[in-house]
Amino acid sequence: MDVISIGETMVLFTPQEDGLLRYNRNFSAKIAGAETNTLIGLTRLGIKTGWISKVGSDEFGRLILSQIRGEGIDTSQVISDNKHPTGIFFKEKTNESNMKIMYYRKGSAASTITKHDIDSGYISRSSYLYVTGITPALSESSLEAVFYAMQLAKKHHTKIVFDPNVRKKLWSEEKAKATLLEMAKLADIILPGTSEGEFLFGTKDEKEIVKKVLDMGSELAVVKMGASGAYYESHNQHGYVSGYKVDRVVDPVGAGDGFAAGVISGLIENAGIEKAVQRGCAIGAIVTMVNGDIEGLPDKEILRHFVHKSSEDVDR
Repeated sequence: MDVISIGETMVLFTPQEDGLLRYNRNFSAKIAGAETNTLIGLTRLGIKTGWISKVGSDEFGRLILSQIRGEGIDTSQVISDNKHPTGIFFKEKTNESNMKIMYYRKGSAASTITKHDIDSGYISRSSYLYVTGITPALSESSLEAVFYAMQLAKKHHTKIVFDPNVRKKLWSEEKAKATLLEMAKLADIILPGTSEGEFLFGTKDEKEIVKKVLDMGSELAVVKMGASGAYYESHNQHGYVSGYKVDRVVDPVGAGDGFAAGVISGLIENAGIEKAVQRGCAIGAIVTMVNGDIEGLPDKEILRHFVHKSSEDVDR
């Protein structure tokens, strides 16, 4: 397996019209989860992926498994739980710049995952383990499971990619900061945004963030800078990558997950750090133009066309 990940995927309900949820009656149901968003993005680019998780033995759980399998992701390490439900969440958009997320995930099946649900052989046979700061926030057992998976990855020389993905609604800021910094110490590659850098290190300056990350032992840090692009640094190279212009941002949620897919796939294909980060920026931009977390994740042909068109626009 090229890349595996551990985390929760839920069913997302999005109202068909903008406005407060109390006034909406019609919703679309889609699946969403930071880790599987990235795995789907990777799979569409031809990367072999696998998912470690739990879902409820209910219709929502079956919906998730059906779609994840349909994308080509290995689900042999996903447990169906008949005692706990699948988590759900809602998006509320009152205007172009104001979007709220409401979670109904406490006590979900995924939050009950433990280290005993993780097969060490599955991790040892994989090239990369992708983790985020969301899963350890779900429960004490899921926190323990994530650290166990990371320690196994270290033991078996499986590279760890970590996206802090800070979710202040899920736990206290003190516990979040302490836990995420401990995860950062175990990671080989870290993909923070500037706001996450400020939360963890007290600075939004991209160069200061990467210095802090590299000082913790990581081999590569890539700071996401939104529409401006990204800044990357390893122990022997560094640089800025410009963002890609889009005609209109429809839904920014999921852009960071797409960015991670681009960077990881580029590294797996030995494209070099700069080109991997460029791919991440391109996919992040593409995702923002489509409503939904995974609907905009491109395959290789769509990605190639977008990058080519963007370069033509720049040359005009």
